[in-house]
Amino acid sequence: MALYGGETLSLILMEERRLRVSENRVLRRIFASKRYEVTGEWRKLQNEELNDLYCSHNIVRDIKSRRMRWEGNVTRIWERRGAYRVLVGKPERKRPLGRLRRRWVDNIRMNLQELGCG
Repeated sequence: MALYGGETLSLILMEERRLRVSENRVLRRIFASKRYEVTGEWRKLQNEELNDLYCSHNIVRDIKSRRMRWEGNVTRIWERRGAYRVLVGKPERKRPLGRLRRRWVDNIRMNLQELGCG
């Protein structure tokens, strides 16, 4: 459910952290808790143990890879389509005062820098 439409999201660090926390919470419910061998007490699995048990990319990395795939699709579509106009269009109004919001294109550039491609 969290990945539905995730390629169009413009995530900030706080939202990325919330997604990771919710993913770990779900994984803890799936893999249940662990019992100490010596004392027999129950304990929660730590993040490293969850990552060892669940050998897949985290949810934020999946969203970033979907975003890159979607960007490739948008750059190949016609110029008259709405998604292309949103991608390359310029706003007609003035921007509000304050810090500029992170745009979808900004996220694509950051992902390319992380991969070393841009």
